Amino acid sequence: MTRAFLGAAALPLVLVLALASASAGASGARPPVALTASPSKLELAGTSQATVHVTNGGASRVVLDVAEAGFALDLRGRPRVVAQRASQRSAADWLAFRPRRLVLRPGASGSVRVASKVPSRAEPGDHDALVLFTTRRRAADGLSVRIRMGVVVVVRAPGEIVRGIQARGLRVVGRGRARALELSLVNRGNVTESFERARALVSLERDGRRLARVRGEGRELRPRTRGVLEFRYRGSVSGRVIAHVDVSSESGQVVRRAFTIRL
Repeated sequence: MTRAFLGAAALPLVLVLALASASAGASGARPPVALTASPSKLELAGTSQATVHVTNGGASRVVLDVAEAGFALDLRGRPRVVAQRASQRSAADWLAFRPRRLVLRPGASGSVRVASKVPSRAEPGDHDALVLFTTRRRAADGLSVRIRMGVVVVVRAPGEIVRGIQARGLRVVGRGRARALELSLVNRGNVTESFERARALVSLERDGRRLARVRGEGRELRPRTRGVLEFRYRGSVSGRVIAHVDVSSESGQVVRRAFTIRL
């Protein structure tokens, strides 16, 4: 379950975009707009359907328009909305919704049925899109707020599943105590790979002695894309070291490499 509050930043797998501040007259403990979507991610197997439940926890009545959009992750795994045609593996054109509009009073909930129809010649593997819920402006509410909340939809087209994660390089960015190691990864498979913090480690060694161990940040890597897995290092080690990378995805894909770096 994921919440979209006024002034919130982007959240994992749910996008909260185009936020504007409430008017000066809006006050009180309860925000004027507070939306919750459950689930925050839909996974559909081929041609199938599922339901998204949306709750209005704010103090104002909202009207939500429902639409599809393209979806992408930047190099560091942050989600963003893109044009439907901008992604080669977009499933936006495969989706249909019912209803296309929700009217929610404060505290009320509504449901949207999301259906996918996979074309007969679709490439096997994962294709994704967003279901966008966009609030309408209403002058009578005395608000200048619009929120767009996106629920990620992953549609897996039938066929052979291919997995292939490769590490391309490791570099050091930043200085002093604000350094980070950035591991460049490429997903050559046709399905999304997920990396958890507990399964991403870099061990720093010199002359066979371990100096430090750093955990990576969790992220997802979409099919046929590249990205950066970040390891934030706040230690005092400096100079040339050997960095042993040990990363595994939830599906069991393992990457083990050794890089010589200078901290």
